[in-house]
Amino acid sequence: MNTPFRTPPHSTTTDGAPRTVGVEVEFANLDAPSAAAVVRSLYGGALEPESPHRCRVTGTRLGDFSVELDMRSAHPGKAEAGKTEESEAGPLGKVVDGVVEALRPWWGNIGSLVMPFEIAAPPIPIARLAELEPLFSALSDQGAAGTDASPLFAFGLHLNPQVARTDGEYVLDHLKAFLLLAPWLRREIRVDPTRRLTGFIAAFPVDYAVRVVDPAYRPDLDGLIGDYLEANPTRNRELDLFPLFAHLAPETMAAKLSDPHVRPRPTFHYRLPNARLGDPDWSLAQDWNRWVAVEELAADRDRLDALGVDFRAFAARKALDGWAAEAGRRLAV
Repeated sequence: MNTPFRTPPHSTTTDGAPRTVGVEVEFANLDAPSAAAVVRSLYGGALEPESPHRCRVTGTRLGDFSVELDMRSAHPGKAEAGKTEESEAGPLGKVVDGVVEALRPWWGNIGSLVMPFEIAAPPIPIARLAELEPLFSALSDQGAAGTDASPLFAFGLHLNPQVARTDGEYVLDHLKAFLLLAPWLRREIRVDPTRRLTGFIAAFPVDYAVRVVDPAYRPDLDGLIGDYLEANPTRNRELDLFPLFAHLAPETMAAKLSDPHVRPRPTFHYRLPNARLGDPDWSLAQDWNRWVAVEELAADRDRLDALGVDFRAFAARKALDGWAAEAGRRLAV
């Protein structure tokens, strides 16, 4: 299929640079070296193995890719990143560390039976996203299995669109738009049941959504972050704003949150889509275009506020089961 990629209302940052998108896709049945070879065959560059379960492909025409088993304990260095000098000291500790390192590849082999491998593409200009589409086809051709291949495969496609602006109003409008469209997105994507059960992409609490979509809800950035963390003390949301908040307000986040997994980034971390590798009816463009619908709503304050009022009315009537259809109808107008 050849679905065109839609352009969001804001395609550049405030300094005029093209916005970029990071793309991460999870899969099984293809190991890191084989997947990295697929990347190199399409985009050039040099394949750099770092461990049996992690490779990099550097210097491609799109930038540097990483391919790894999504399991920290399988990788040297990652699992030990938080260890203190005291925990590593002493002869016994060194013996234990040596045993752990010796077993790490075997642990990774076992983990690869149920844990996904992940390809993380470099930030790519929105106008060049179509250049990633052949990667999905090539991975499928080499046997990579996606979400639908097994009830155990809770695999996802993550999109990390760079923000166009860094002010609180812009971020809030996008959060409002996402909360309003999340039920429609879940229906359109047909989110895999196993992925829902894992809790990694939990929906935002309804009472929080009702509060935020209110047109009168207009806190400053610190207030927005404080309210968000109080209602969502976890990264495991369909739209994870921790990386963006850590970038925009590092001191505020550091005072309220201690999580070594949060990497500050000027991006939205959108985690909802399935990774449907092997499905001929799926494309990256489909899920990107659904995200663009969020950005289009965020850019239209009148429509955003009107939908916010209606969402709150549906919630007051305990009728949110019908909101996905209503949101879809309003988007089609």
